[in-house]
Amino acid sequence: ARHTFTESSSASIRNGSNRKYLISNVRSSHFPLPSPSTIPPHPSIMKVAAALALTATMATAFAPAGVPFTRQSTSLFAVTTAQIKELREATGAGMMDCKKVLTEFDGDVEAAADELRKKGLAKADKKASRIAAEGKIAVATAGGKSVLVEVNCETDFVAKDGSFASFADQAAQAAVEMDGEDVEVLMAASVEGGSLEDVRAGLVSKIGENIQVRRVSARGTDATTTGAYVHMQRIGVLVEIEGGTPELCTDVAMHVAAMNPMYATKDDVPADELAKEREILTAQVADSGKPEDIIKKMVEGRLNKYLAENCLVSQQYVKTNDRTVGKLLEENGAKMIGFTRIAVGEGIEKKQDDFAAEVAAMAGGN
Repeated sequence: ARHTFTESSSASIRNGSNRKYLISNVRSSHFPLPSPSTIPPHPSIMKVAAALALTATMATAFAPAGVPFTRQSTSLFAVTTAQIKELREATGAGMMDCKKVLTEFDGDVEAAADELRKKGLAKADKKASRIAAEGKIAVATAGGKSVLVEVNCETDFVAKDGSFASFADQAAQAAVEMDGEDVEVLMAASVEGGSLEDVRAGLVSKIGENIQVRRVSARGTDATTTGAYVHMQRIGVLVEIEGGTPELCTDVAMHVAAMNPMYATKDDVPADELAKEREILTAQVADSGKPEDIIKKMVEGRLNKYLAENCLVSQQYVKTNDRTVGKLLEENGAKMIGFTRIAVGEGIEKKQDDFAAEVAAMAGGN
C-alpha cells in the first residue's frame, strides 16, 4: 500500500514529528528505486577525475629538465590507518610524514619507506654541522673486554629520550664485538635495520637533532679483568687490572669517576712532566736559606705528595677512606694496569647565547 501524503503529514514532517512513522512507510512503500549500477556518474565527479589525470600528465611532460618530479597520487582514498601504522613502525617517522609520503605513492609502504629514508639522509646531512655537545655514554662488556661509547645530541632533553638511549646502547653493543676503537668502522657495522649509520640517519630524521657517535674507548683482553661504571649517563670509566674481579674493577671505577686522577701509577707520569714539577718545587724553596740536602728532601717530599694526589693507586679509597686504592688492590690479589675516563661533551666548544646582546640588537633594529 502506497503512503498518501496529506497536508497534515507534511506539516508533521516540517515540525520534526512522526519521523519514525514516515521512515517506516517509505521503507515499506513500492517506490521504484534505481539500481546503483544503472546510476550514471555525476558530471562533477567525472570532471574532477579528468582534471587530476590531466594535471599529472602535464606535470610530467612540462617539468623543467634536471628538476626531479614529485609524483602526485591520483587516488582519493589510497591511505589507510593500518598502512600509516606499518610505515611508522618500520621507519620511526612522524604520522603526518608517513601519511604524506604514502599518499604520494598510492599506499605502497615499501616505496614510501625508501622515500622517507632518502629524506632522512638529507636531513641528517643538513644537521651535521650543528653543535652536539649533550648526549650519553653507553657501556658494554663481553668476556674480558669492556667499551664506552659517547653518543652526542644537541639538547639534554633528547639525551633522555628512549629512542636515543636505545641507539646508544646498540652502538655500544656493536663496539664491544669489533676490534679497535675506529668510529668509522663502528658506523659501518651491521645491525638490525642496516648499518649503524643507517640507524643514526633515521634517528636524526625522527628526532630532528644532530646525532653523532663521537668516540669509542675499549680496554681488556681474555687475560685481564675489566669493569665499568657510568655516572648519570655523563661520566664513563673503564678499569683494567690483573687478577681480581669485575666487581672490584667497578668499585675502583666509581672512585675514578669521583676523584678524577690524572694517572694510574707514578710510572705513567711522563718524565718531562715529572722534571718540570721538580724544577718548580725547587724554585719555591730555593730562597728558604736551608742547607742543600734539606732542600732536596723538601722537594722530594712535596713531589711525593703531588704524585699521591694525582696517581690513582696512591689516592685514599673514597668509599672507605681507610686505605689507598693500591692497598685495596693488593688485598684482593690484583694489580693495576690502567683506566680510561671520559665525559660527555668534554673538549667541544659549546655555543653561548648572550640574551642581553640579543635584546640590545633587537632594540637597536639590528
